[in-house]
Amino acid sequence: MSTEDKEAQEDELLALASIYPEDEFKRAETTQGGEIRVCLELPSDFRIFVTGGAAANLKNNGFEDSVCFLPPIILNFELPPDYPSASPPMFTLSCKWLSAIQLTAICKQLDNLWDENRGCVVLFAWIQFLKEETLEYLHIISPLELKINGQGKQNCKSLIPRKEDLDSCGESDTAEGEALDKRAIQDVNSLSSLIRDILDFDQAQQKKCFNSKLYMCNICFSEKLGSECMHFKECQHVYCSACLKDYFEIQIKDGQVHCLNCPEPECTSVATPAQVKELVGEQLFSRYDRLLLQYSLDLMADVVYCPRPNCETPVMQEPGCTMGMCSKCHYAFCSICKMTYHGLSPCKITAERLVALRDEYLEADEINKHFLEKRYGKRVIQKALEEMESKDWLAKNSKLCPHCGTPIQKVDGCNKMTCTGCRQYFCWICLSSLSRGNPYWHFNDPSSVCFNQLFQGIDVNNDDLENED
Repeated sequence: MSTEDKEAQEDELLALASIYPEDEFKRAETTQGGEIRVCLELPSDFRIFVTGGAAANLKNNGFEDSVCFLPPIILNFELPPDYPSASPPMFTLSCKWLSAIQLTAICKQLDNLWDENRGCVVLFAWIQFLKEETLEYLHIISPLELKINGQGKQNCKSLIPRKEDLDSCGESDTAEGEALDKRAIQDVNSLSSLIRDILDFDQAQQKKCFNSKLYMCNICFSEKLGSECMHFKECQHVYCSACLKDYFEIQIKDGQVHCLNCPEPECTSVATPAQVKELVGEQLFSRYDRLLLQYSLDLMADVVYCPRPNCETPVMQEPGCTMGMCSKCHYAFCSICKMTYHGLSPCKITAERLVALRDEYLEADEINKHFLEKRYGKRVIQKALEEMESKDWLAKNSKLCPHCGTPIQKVDGCNKMTCTGCRQYFCWICLSSLSRGNPYWHFNDPSSVCFNQLFQGIDVNNDDLENED
């Protein structure tokens, strides 16, 4: 190796290390060489797709998506002793989404660039070509159809623009094989793995870009790096993680797990479970996960819960069947009244349900009334109406004995009452129990609230007064 070549190589490698970050250029430790990872600048809304027979093994029998980044083109190189004075760099070119024919075309163009710059360092020119001209050189536009080796013949005319490259692409398998450059490697096993690699890389790069930018949080009004923030995927609104953490924790503790939406007014974007887990920690996320499942089950008409307080396991109910069978405790219950399953017998109704049933029946139309009568029994419905009418009348026209609770109606007479049940004397005004020895003292005692109120509320007949005179 001449001194001039050695110095030129060293200067070029040092220059590359100063221009590109470590994740783009990595120098080899034992040889004069390294690895360069080139990410292309894609047009906005760049789309990729797989269709036809090539998609037969995919679950959806096809695929299409929009990406901002594609996995890099990787240039591995080693500098021979007589570079750059005589020999070009030895290299391999690998990529996941470019086919072997496309990579072959790029290898030939790198050779051409060396021929044009023979005697000078060429790595920087290669990198600039890969970064800025690859898409145009290969005539790649959106949407890009993904292919791998063995997934049908490539259209050489659309992929290799130069005449000599067009001539090298034969129609037979042998001619196509001879046209491929051994330095060109499509580093992927299947279309499904290719799609997964592309989407994973795109997501990682978008997160990397997000983390490096500054954003204003509209909750605390502080400007913070994206690495300290979270954005909602649907609306792209950004808030700092600290504010969202407090907001989510309050909502989860209150049981409002379906309201973890973007704080922006009138915005309906909702945080993903992964985002919630990242912010609130394992314990609260377990509560969130459990309540979210319960909320989802509550929306399903064919799901009921086991009525046993220590169980409450969700139970799938067969259409048209009122019996539920708990898979955990094996309790058979009626899904309507939540009591032990009673077959075709009417549901037993509790006192708490009586008022609601009466109101529901009175407000129902003829079809729903017939349904309620069939569910609970017509006799039960009639009894509920009669009992509730009686209770309503008693509540308006009677008072309960302070000793035994018997309803007492006052028709006429003074305010000293005698219970028909336990014979206890009591005051109709204040419902105080009265002394059996002198029940009227309550109305004659100046300290009593009912002083001189023995005949309070009684209508005096004027004719009776005249007769007394």
